[in-house]
Amino acid sequence: MQYGICPLSIVPIRTNPDDCAEMSSQLLYGEHFKVLESRKKWSRIRVAYDNFEGWVTNNQITLISEEEFEGFDKTASQISADIISHVCTPDGMLLPILLGSMAEPVSLLHHTFEGHIFEGKKNKESLVDTAFLYLKAPYLAGGKSPFGIDGSGLAQMVYKINGYALERTAGGQSKQGEALSFIEESEPGDLAFFDNNEGIIDHVGIILKDNYIIHVNGHVRIDRLDHTGIFNTEEKLYTHKLRVIKKII
Repeated sequence: MQYGICPLSIVPIRTNPDDCAEMSSQLLYGEHFKVLESRKKWSRIRVAYDNFEGWVTNNQITLISEEEFEGFDKTASQISADIISHVCTPDGMLLPILLGSMAEPVSLLHHTFEGHIFEGKKNKESLVDTAFLYLKAPYLAGGKSPFGIDGSGLAQMVYKINGYALERTAGGQSKQGEALSFIEESEPGDLAFFDNNEGIIDHVGIILKDNYIIHVNGHVRIDRLDHTGIFNTEEKLYTHKLRVIKKII
């Protein structure tokens, strides 16, 4: 078994070993993984943090030993807290890293980091403050950064920054936590899930106080939430149909 780490700001994870394949997720700086299959140009990986699998190009990753892989804190204890910060490479070049990147592995990569970090578990109230850091971030299928993110990526990153683990997809996240019967039972920071016409959960948002929700629809935005779903006051219509509300913490 081989192991690796992301040494760059962002690396796309694709559904197939093809540059034109759909981007299903991303690696942020410092994220580590197992290599399940290796080819000349591509590797199929399983991310340590959430067990998400996909393909990355070999010239965008760095291989590490099993001992180095096992030495990482799987709870992502030290996370970059700035929208953009930098690490300095051994040759003196600055490499930008983004909000939610893992700061712990800088020594392994022989980098230095002097930015701010989030560390450890935080109170549930801080989930909303973290979510606001992503406001206006554009929608990007498979994205996990303030410069492009999808709904499940937003939920996962907000929880990750606060010390809690979520699956990568909305469907996977919907199987976590405790289901609530009514919106009135929810608290800011709980998750609301929405399904499509086939009954498949394909969207998630973070509940705010006073029946509002922060989610990704074109960009990270705040809309109204009721028992029917998400109501966009600008378009005067419901954009997503509510399926279930989950209390994760």
